[in-house]
Order: sequence, then C-alpha cells, then structure tokens
Amino acid sequence: MRKTDLDLSKEQALTILQRMWVSRLTDDKMAKLVKQNKGGTFQLAGTGHELVGVVCAQSLIAGKDWSCPYYRDQAFVIGLGAELPELFGVFLGRATTHHSGGRMMPHHFSHKPLRILCQSSVVGSQFLHATGRAWGCNHSGKGEVVYVSAGEGATSQGDFHEALNFASLHHLPVIFVIQNNGWAISVPASEQTAGGSIVDVARGYAGLAVHDIDGTDVMAVHTAMQQAVERGRLSEGPSLIIAHVPRICAHSNSDNPQKYKTEQMEHCDHDKDPIARYEQWLLSMHLLSQEQINEVKEQARLDVEQAAQLAEQMPYPAQGSSRLHVFSPYEPPLHDMEFISDEKITLMDAVNHALVEEMEKDPYLVVFGQDVAHGKGGVFGVTRGLTERFGTQRCFNTPLAESTIIGIAIGMAMDGVYKPVAEIQFADYLWTGINQLFNEAASIHYRSNGQWEVPIVVRMPYGGYIQGGPYHSQSIEGFLAHCPGLKIVIPSHAADAKALLKTAIHDPNPVIFLEHKALYRQQKFVARAEPTAQVMIPFGQANILREGQDVTIVAYGMMAMMAFELAEKLAFEGMSVEVIDLRTIVPLDINTILESVKKTGKLLIAHEACLNCGFGAEIAARVAQEGFQYLDAPIQRLGAFESAVPYSKPLENEMLPQLADLEAAIRSLIRY
Repeated sequence: MRKTDLDLSKEQALTILQRMWVSRLTDDKMAKLVKQNKGGTFQLAGTGHELVGVVCAQSLIAGKDWSCPYYRDQAFVIGLGAELPELFGVFLGRATTHHSGGRMMPHHFSHKPLRILCQSSVVGSQFLHATGRAWGCNHSGKGEVVYVSAGEGATSQGDFHEALNFASLHHLPVIFVIQNNGWAISVPASEQTAGGSIVDVARGYAGLAVHDIDGTDVMAVHTAMQQAVERGRLSEGPSLIIAHVPRICAHSNSDNPQKYKTEQMEHCDHDKDPIARYEQWLLSMHLLSQEQINEVKEQARLDVEQAAQLAEQMPYPAQGSSRLHVFSPYEPPLHDMEFISDEKITLMDAVNHALVEEMEKDPYLVVFGQDVAHGKGGVFGVTRGLTERFGTQRCFNTPLAESTIIGIAIGMAMDGVYKPVAEIQFADYLWTGINQLFNEAASIHYRSNGQWEVPIVVRMPYGGYIQGGPYHSQSIEGFLAHCPGLKIVIPSHAADAKALLKTAIHDPNPVIFLEHKALYRQQKFVARAEPTAQVMIPFGQANILREGQDVTIVAYGMMAMMAFELAEKLAFEGMSVEVIDLRTIVPLDINTILESVKKTGKLLIAHEACLNCGFGAEIAARVAQEGFQYLDAPIQRLGAFESAVPYSKPLENEMLPQLADLEAAIRSLIRY
C-alpha cells in the first residue's frame, strides 16, 4: 500500500476527505432545515474547521481516549464516530439516545460510549474538565489522553490559563487544541488578545509543548497531533496546538458577518477553504483521482440526506421527561446508630475520621484543595495527617483558584471511578468557582439525559460568630439551594457530621458539605460519641433534637445548637419547645416540619444568613401552602440583618442573630 511521507495510507486519506465532506454538507443541510422550520432553530456551523477536527479525531482511539470538543468541532465528533442521524436528531430537538435527548442546544456534544464529556454553552469551562480527567488518566497507567478544543476567544477566559497551569504542574496527558479563526463572534483577535496571539503567553508555562500551525495543512495538523498524543501517552506532559483556520460562515444562524467583516475578509476566508486545499493535496500526492473525489462528495451528500430523513422520523422527548434526571437516585444502606465508644469527639475530628475511613476503603477517593495537604491540613486542620497516611496522590494542594478546584473535580469524577472530595478554604471564596459549580457540576447529569454523573463532594467552612469579617463569615446556603442539581448538607454536631459525610461520599450527585467553623471544636452540644464506620444517615431526614408541644423551631448548623440550648432553658419555665435540625436543606424534609406544626400550631424558622431571600423563606412558603390549616399564629423568621458580616465583635453581634434574639422570638410566638 502506497503511503505518504506522513505515513497516511490511501484509506486513511480517503476517510479524512469523506468525513470532512460529511461535516460540511451537514452544516449546509442544517441551515436548510432551519429555514424550513423543521424543528431546529439554532445552528453553530463549523465550516472551515473541518480538517483540524477530523485529523485530531483520527489521531485518538475512540472509546479509550477522552474528549471535550467545543460547539464548532462537529467534524471532530463525526470523525470520532458519532452517528450522523443522531447528530441531526440533536439538532432537531428529538429524543436521541446519546447527547442530551432534547435538553441541550445543538452542537453541545456528549457521548458516553465515545467518552465525549458533556459540553455546555459556557465558553472555556471544558478546559478544566479535560484537565481533571487527564489527572485521572495520568494515574490509571492505561496510556489514555484527553483532547479539548475551543476557539481563540476562549483563551481570554481564566479557566483556560488555570487549566494550562494545573496541567503543566502535574505533567498531565491533555491536548489543548485552539481552532483560531481570528474572530470571537464579531471581535477580532487584535481586540481580544494582547499581541493578537496567545502563543507567546502559553510558552511561559513550563512543561507545556506549544505548536503554532496552519489548521488547513493536513501535514502540519497530523504531525502536531501525533507528537501531542505520543507525548501524552508517555506521561511527558500537556500540549497546546494553535491551529489557524478560516471561519467560512457566520458565528451562528442569527449572526450576520457582513456587519463586521469586509468583503475582502470573506473572500480571503474562502480562499483558505481546508477541503479545497486538501483535495489539491490528495491529487498532488496521487492518492485520489478527481473522479474518486467527486464520488466521495456525492456519497457524503447521500449519507447526509438519509441521516436528516431518519432524524425527522425520531420522536420528540416524552411529555413529563423534563423533570427527570435532576438527580441520580441514591439511598444509602441502613445501619443502626452504633458508636465506637462513649468517648466524645469534635466535629472537626468527625470529618477527619470519616475521610480516613473512606480513603482506607476506596483507593480512588482523593482529597484536594488549598492548603489541605501535608502538616497543615487546611486552615482548621481538618485534613491533617491525610497526606502522611495516604500519600501526595491522594491528598494534595491545588493552586489558589476555586474554579480550578471544582473544575478538575468534575473532570476527575466523570469516569465513575475517582471520587473527589474538594475543599474550598472558606465558603466566601466559592464565588470564583461558582460557574463550574452552578453551570457545570449541578446540571451535567440533567443535560446529558442521565448519561453522566458528577459524584463530587465540595466541603466548605462557613458562618460567623468567631470574628472573621466580611470574607470569612458568610452563610451562602440560600444561594446554593436555588440551583437545581446540588445536594446541600449542614451538620450541627459531630455524630451527624461523620455519618452525613459518608453518605455524601457515596452519593453519585454533587454534594455541598457546609461545616460551621464556630462548631469545629465546640464541646457542650457539638461533641458526640463517634458512630461506627458503617453508619450513614440518609439525606432528607431531619432530626428532632428535642420534642415539644408549644412551638416548633426549625434550624440547622449553629442555630440548631442555639435553639436546643434555649429550649432546655425555657423548659424550666414550663415552655415546651420542639427543635428540628434539618441536617440537609436539599433535599428538604418538609414532612417532619409539617407533622411538628400539626402538633404545636406555631413555627419559628431560624438561620444566620440574611433574612431577605434566606432559605427560611422557602420553608415558610411551603408550610403556608401545605400546612396553613394547622397554624395558630403567623410563621416567624429570624435571621441576620441585611449587611455583610462585619469584623469588629460588637458589630458582628449586632448583625448576626444572638441567643437573646432567638429567645425573644420564641417567647413572642408562644404568647401569640
């Protein structure tokens, strides 16, 4: 068999051309379907990007290697082996087996058998997922590599640089491919990137191999990709390929490039058409004749037409299915609450012991975050001793970058093997990682129609009362609870903390585990006998800390402890207060609250977050809707004033709810 100096066989060369034409004609057909109003309303064409996508796909092993292709990388997905009728079905919003089953916009690819991770509309977020997945590949010893692509506009995102940094630090087998067509929608590279190119900046990352190539030159793309793949398989580190390509189309079907591109610019792009250039190369290398090239194009046209017809026959998603797959089902095994001994441990030790026990059982459980490793063990020492006990691959420090912490956790977990437990140093610092948490982790299971799971735990110290100031004292559970797809756990004492963390670790969904820092070392209420290793508490089961008849208090975290102490005190005055500790707010145990209100007729909801739009408002609304007939008094709420938590202790005391405030609220409600 004749081969070129690129070691491309005639069959390989033919396949590249065939897939390029399939991608090009698919774009054309989708544009027609939009105009015909047949179900697809939004299109992101990849015209001009075909060669780099197809050649990159051909360089990987489908089903072994992993990929995160961006929305203009349809040619890569076709090249990797995605079925064409299904791609048209996705475009038309039909009930496809893979991708999203009608939940995501077209061109946001997902295919579990092909190991295409679920992609979103958020520009650049996939870089960190690919890097996290590459971390797992680097430690599996299977020689897998990870491909991730994006346009040059995405290189302005912080996640791009965070991913390059982390991948270079850990010598990860990830291949970053930037398909640079010179435009971020309508913004030219000269207005997007200082110097017009990210190449020189990228070369500053030690250990990163950088290739700056012509993305319409098959020799250049093939060589760069082969070198990057070989480098990854040998665990020599990451590679960045900047492939310059034309965008011979609008950004999307709603975009008009004539508003920002001159006629000369458009002619220049057409002159760089990668298909035309590749066909000339094939002829010059005597790999195909013009007649054979014409046959390839005609067969591609027939395949595209047939695929579109098959897609139009696919059903739409079933009515009611929009409510499915917000969470992956999970119920922990039930064990009686048994204790190791009568000796009490603190909440801090309970969390540490849960991690130790689970890391001993599962070699793929990994703990990471800022300052969590070695002798420090986090700001509060919760993870102290884990590195010494399990090694630097099981408990390690990350860069000071919350988006990195959550983003790599997502990618790491998506093989269904690794179980990341990530720590955010303070809940106040989560916000730079909120995109990865809200837009990615929370919705991947839903967006992929239940195909992918994100079994991560994000631990965060939160709350005030120890003079932490505006950036170490926030109670953010209300924000988090508003995002579908996150489970939120807030233990109030050591026994619950250990058992609930074990449940969180085994849950296949993303779980936020909030640890009140003022309770870490508290003894009187929080310190408890330690449950045995088998004990797990199901989420959505509130705990009645104290039974009562006169009034119900619903609380969690620090306020649960305060409510219990007050209930004990008021009992000496003949007041009977029932205290409910929610333990989890998502899922919420509304039934226990309603049953209590049936008995007492009065409800006080207490939390230390600001009152306005706090989670107590949700509880009040649910009780008013489902248990109004049981109420003998208006529902009352207690929370913080509407301000940031101040540093000065007298000011902090004014802002946060205190025991005296809680007592006054209870007495007032009982007297009603």
